[in-house]
Amino acid sequence: MFAITGITGKVGGEVARNLLAGNQPVRAVVRDLRKGEPWAQLGCDLVRADINDAGALTSAFKGAESVFVLVPPNFDPSPDFHEARATATTLKSAIEAARPGRVVYLSTIGAQATQSNLLTQHTIIEQVLGELSMPITFLRPGWFMENCSWDVASATDDGVILSFLQPIDKPVPMVATADIGRVAAELLQETWKGHRVVELEGPHRVTPNEIATTFADLLGRPVRMEPVPRETWESLFKSQGMKNPTPRIKMLDGFNEGWIEFESAESGSRKGRVALEAVLQTLIESR
Repeated sequence: MFAITGITGKVGGEVARNLLAGNQPVRAVVRDLRKGEPWAQLGCDLVRADINDAGALTSAFKGAESVFVLVPPNFDPSPDFHEARATATTLKSAIEAARPGRVVYLSTIGAQATQSNLLTQHTIIEQVLGELSMPITFLRPGWFMENCSWDVASATDDGVILSFLQPIDKPVPMVATADIGRVAAELLQETWKGHRVVELEGPHRVTPNEIATTFADLLGRPVRMEPVPRETWESLFKSQGMKNPTPRIKMLDGFNEGWIEFESAESGSRKGRVALEAVLQTLIESR
């Protein structure tokens, strides 16, 4: 049995679909049983548990051959990241009590970075889970190609995309959620000892300009990328309701300055199969 958290989201759903396609038994760990019903209809064992409920997680993970752990994103964390620290403690307690055979934790590119930023939340959780004795894989994907969903409307209607990734001709390690789900499902079924890191990106690195060009080709209209001035970010993010925009700003700085990168660099990362064009086509069609 493979226990999957985050199954109602894009990545968790892809993990489960890949396992089910291989006739593997799946336990869907959900916060809301009603949202998990479609997975029950596909034959999954449905279990309710919140990521911050150690007791419920322990029950959900017990007896599992492998567990896929996906922590819901927090884009506006407290300055001391106490939310991530609490989640890390809960996960460690649940995994320690349940003793599943293996764990795959969905982390992020740059989890090894020493400068504090939005992704430090995964650094904290990796460090705490790293104290466990069972086999654990920290899967570190690049920037999600699906983040371009925020750009579909402006590209379609205005022919302009605002970019925080700069310079706009700088290649960025990106990956499709379909590749993340496929690789995670493969890792869950592998046997290994100790702790390991698997870094994952798409077939090739993508520049913001390439995103605009690809949108233009798919939409049949001119699309250009426009950098958002760095000095406007703090006020802009606060106007959008963020209380603590510093971690997000530092994360963007990390990508732009190059210190958010794979630990093994581009040469050491696994490469996915899904191209940017396929992802953008799906995003356009689902608008």
